[in-house]
Amino acid sequence: MSPQPQAAVGAPLSRVDGRLKVTGRAKYSAEHEVAGVVHAVMVDASIGRGRITSIDTSDAEAQRGVLAVIHHGNAPKLPYKDNKASNNPPGARLRVFQDDKVRFHGQPVAVVVATSLEVGQHAASLVKVRYDAEHPTTELSKGEPDKPTEYSRGDVDSGLRKADVRLDLTYRLARNHHNAMELHATIARWKGDKLTVWDKTQWVVGTQTELSTVFDVPLKSVRVISPFVGGGFGSGLRCWPHTVAAALAARVVKRPVKLVLTRKQQFFGTGFRPEYEYRLRLGADRRGRLTAMAHELEHETSSYETFTEGVLDPGRMLYSTSNVSQAYRTVPLDVNTPIWMRGPGPATASYVIESAVDELADRLGIDPIELRQRNEPDEDESSGLPWSTRRLRECYTVGAREFGWERRSAKPRARREGDWLIGMGMAAGVYHTARGAAEAHVRLAADGTAIVETAASDMGPGTYTSQTQVAADALGLTVRNVTVRIGDSLFPPTPPHGGSQTMASVGSAVLDGCDKVRRRAVELAIEDEDSPLHGVNAEDVVVRSGRLHVKGDPARGETYRQLLSRNDLGHLEADGSYAGAPGTERHSMHAYNATFAEVAVDATLGLVRVRRVLGVYDAGRIISPKLAESQAFGGMVGGIGQALLEHTATDHRDGRIANANLADYLVPVHADVPDLKAIYLDGEDREADPLGVKGLGEVVMVGVAPAIANAVFNATGRRVRQLPITAEALL
Repeated sequence: MSPQPQAAVGAPLSRVDGRLKVTGRAKYSAEHEVAGVVHAVMVDASIGRGRITSIDTSDAEAQRGVLAVIHHGNAPKLPYKDNKASNNPPGARLRVFQDDKVRFHGQPVAVVVATSLEVGQHAASLVKVRYDAEHPTTELSKGEPDKPTEYSRGDVDSGLRKADVRLDLTYRLARNHHNAMELHATIARWKGDKLTVWDKTQWVVGTQTELSTVFDVPLKSVRVISPFVGGGFGSGLRCWPHTVAAALAARVVKRPVKLVLTRKQQFFGTGFRPEYEYRLRLGADRRGRLTAMAHELEHETSSYETFTEGVLDPGRMLYSTSNVSQAYRTVPLDVNTPIWMRGPGPATASYVIESAVDELADRLGIDPIELRQRNEPDEDESSGLPWSTRRLRECYTVGAREFGWERRSAKPRARREGDWLIGMGMAAGVYHTARGAAEAHVRLAADGTAIVETAASDMGPGTYTSQTQVAADALGLTVRNVTVRIGDSLFPPTPPHGGSQTMASVGSAVLDGCDKVRRRAVELAIEDEDSPLHGVNAEDVVVRSGRLHVKGDPARGETYRQLLSRNDLGHLEADGSYAGAPGTERHSMHAYNATFAEVAVDATLGLVRVRRVLGVYDAGRIISPKLAESQAFGGMVGGIGQALLEHTATDHRDGRIANANLADYLVPVHADVPDLKAIYLDGEDREADPLGVKGLGEVVMVGVAPAIANAVFNATGRRVRQLPITAEALL
């Protein structure tokens, strides 16, 4: 069949859901109107480890409007069946109100249900909990590491011995919290044994399966609804205890229950990017060719689950070296379980690797871009597979030209403007191309409009818009005649909305479903003796603006409306699917970037101001340029936060997070955002998926923090090996 004209894909369209959002008509999880809803407020543990010895709820229960106070002493026992189809890490997930053990500061120990939020909050403050407290272990350096995950190729010890230059460097990265605008919230309602949940989640199917296994009810008896998500960055990739607590409370009081976490509770009620200590030893010859790299890294996890992320991938394949070793350890602590955060794994690894490569370049007197060029691999040396596409060299070249890299001084602290020291830095970024099995349902109505349904999420990248663009072109409709419905577990299943896999996975399923519908319409026309297309070869028919016609002869054709009406058909429909990544890959597939940053550092105060950031991306086909630019800018801003501001401060005496608010946990504000620019290399990756995309949402953050760190070194001559880079570290 003839390739469809591409009118929507590649066009800089505004968000199709934009009007709903700016007018306040987009419903987020806590905003759905559910009749008879009451309010739940969580009571959190005030110790970091120990056992509950007693809970006095009498004062709370005496308040007018309090319906129940639920805790381990009176809560129904929940089955908590195994959930193999989840994002839960290995271990025993936290069982809400099922025992008296306290595993971390802030753990839910009770929930108050009341007729109003204000009554619930007051009653929660009256619940008296006594503990047998123990001293928690919350410092990474004081935990007992687990057995390492190891990888090696070649002989690292020999490679280091033979190196002309050797570096042995240790980097530390602070814990980061997602802090999206929308607070995590759940409304839960039971009708008999059927549970409906309105939830902030990045995976409605994941929340559905978790609630099904926790309460041991059939999967089809649980419905999860989440049409809009006010930011997530990974925090919504699993079902958290508050969602279970809301559903449990709704079952106990036999009324719909709304539970919204406070900003403070976000810091221990959901996950976080874990704190890391990362030692990197590397060797190189005098020309800068790497001879060996040895990675030893560890990060925090909870005492009850073992969270890991893909932090090892960049160290295995980003640069060419015959000798690589890796030892990756998790350290169980008395904290809640971490979760993926934007650029999970590579955003951490890139800071270490790209800072170290920059240090090597300075030691050898080689330009940082030239050093990276000299270590470009011809294939993925960790797997032996050829690249599907890898245009990192082009990213370097384009970025250097557009950023004015030639103006950078190779000598640190050489450029000054009044009190400000000016520096430039750059870094490479990589993120694997993830794909998962996905499905979509497509229905083309006789009036020439279409509806696409799929259980995907949209936490901000623009799923509604990008899927509308794919569907519009595949069906040959205008964008305004396509409606995409997402965020409901009743719709066909999709993978989690994270890991930059939504466009490749869901988009491919939508494309498949729309192609099937269009082909059925074409077949109907060419078999219909009354159609102007009767007898035409199907390969010669295209559809544009809802009209089927012969390619090269627009006058010969008819509209969907005419075709379906004449054949007494109210609609055509089809199910689309995408199988996801094959069991055995034939290529190594990644998205890449080169990120450039310019900073100004106050020579007296040590204050760092980012003045410019440029990202050049090899991310395959760009479906929506306007959305892509928004993604890149968001990733750059997030990278500024990681590099200079974001840091969770824990009081290790009791495990309390001391800055669990947006006044003390600093994130970039408008005044911190510099001149930003994003460039996308033209191209596509058809080895990856039918759309030719490689994923964008994660890679745009990878490399930003090291580019800023390298610019700070270029400005000051001071190498800071910890994040965030504070003024104190530069004084």
